[in-house]
Amino acid sequence: MITHRFAVLLALGLPFTALTPQPWYALAVIVAAAVLLALLDAGLAGPLTGLRLRRDGDRTVWLGATAQVRLTVANTGPRTVRLHLRDSWVPSAGAGPLSHTAVLSEGGEHTLTTTLTPTRHGDRPAVRVTLRSAGPLGLAYRQRRRTWNERHTPAWTLRVLPRFPSRRVLPEKLARLRVVDGSVVTRGRGHGTEFDALREYVIGDDVRSIDWRASARAHDVVVRTWRPERDRRVVCVLDTGRTSAVLIGDAPRLDASIDAALLLSVLATRADDRVDLLALDATVRTRIEGGGHRTRLPRLIDGMASLHPQLAETDFTVLGQEMLRRDRKRALLVIFTALDTAPMIAGLLPLLPRLTARHKVIVAAVRDPLVSRLAELPANAGPADVHRAAAAQRVLAERDRVRDVLAHSGATVVDADADTFAGRVADVYLLLKASGRL
Repeated sequence: MITHRFAVLLALGLPFTALTPQPWYALAVIVAAAVLLALLDAGLAGPLTGLRLRRDGDRTVWLGATAQVRLTVANTGPRTVRLHLRDSWVPSAGAGPLSHTAVLSEGGEHTLTTTLTPTRHGDRPAVRVTLRSAGPLGLAYRQRRRTWNERHTPAWTLRVLPRFPSRRVLPEKLARLRVVDGSVVTRGRGHGTEFDALREYVIGDDVRSIDWRASARAHDVVVRTWRPERDRRVVCVLDTGRTSAVLIGDAPRLDASIDAALLLSVLATRADDRVDLLALDATVRTRIEGGGHRTRLPRLIDGMASLHPQLAETDFTVLGQEMLRRDRKRALLVIFTALDTAPMIAGLLPLLPRLTARHKVIVAAVRDPLVSRLAELPANAGPADVHRAAAAQRVLAERDRVRDVLAHSGATVVDADADTFAGRVADVYLLLKASGRL
């Protein structure tokens, strides 16, 4: 194949045709000479069959951060290769630079670095490495077919973890969790707590916490200390149906739910509770349960990274099958969904009384700030503004009615803006932990 230099060579030779009595003959000679030079240049280009590719670098990255993946090209052939390389990724990987050049002598290696700034969470694979070997004159090059390049491209997938903006409030929530542990231990037994240890009585202790048998054995007054129950089960249910695709700000509602679920998972893991994940719409998309405390949180984060909104109606009967038929043990069930009237009436509300009878249920929904702004009537409002505000107020009123029906059915409802949504869900968990109602 020829390059732009071949066209430049022909353009330089064209003026000489006007100086000869037979311009067409001169033009044919010039074209033939240029083609011969191009064929010679292509023949002198190094072979691509001797090139070997391998990758290394980052496998995971948080959304909003950057990752680096290195591609090493080794020349095992007998000749020098003047290499032009294009490392293609999916567009949402945010890869750059894509094009590279290198001169590889016999037995030489060259490492090329691609910086990735993903724009979406999930798996971002490398697509194809296209190799091109140029001749010494730069008039022509060698390039194999697309299938050959795909076959020799080393596979690499970057797992982009979901954005976790609520990590900024994580130290505060962990401090409150430590206060909960300490307050329950020093103030005596509370409802739903479990025995921790025995210690000597000090002034101010509740006399009801004195263990008289242990005091008789120790010949001293001994009190029992209690701590919040450990190893409780927390199930995060993420609704990935069509309502999760609604934009809240510049991100879909599912991203806000994932952020809140991540904060809750970190808190519950630090509190020695067992966290499971269930993502569903018309079918179960992700189910993560079991495993040790050290491996569970990385598995949860990895499982949430692959979730995306689906254009399907959520079937909450799948949730009923998972929680009512399979799970007999009481759990804290946190359902991240939308407080839309139609999906609630047809889906979750008929199932909710049976869920609350067996589990503690929290329904968490992020509020769209745009609807709240539209409900406010501007000072110089026109007929269109009045109609728009009335429609927004009707949406908010329906949302309030849904929230009241959920609360009447025994569920705890968290309805907050995206900025405070994750923190509000964590606060409800900490309140239940402190009162021993998990």
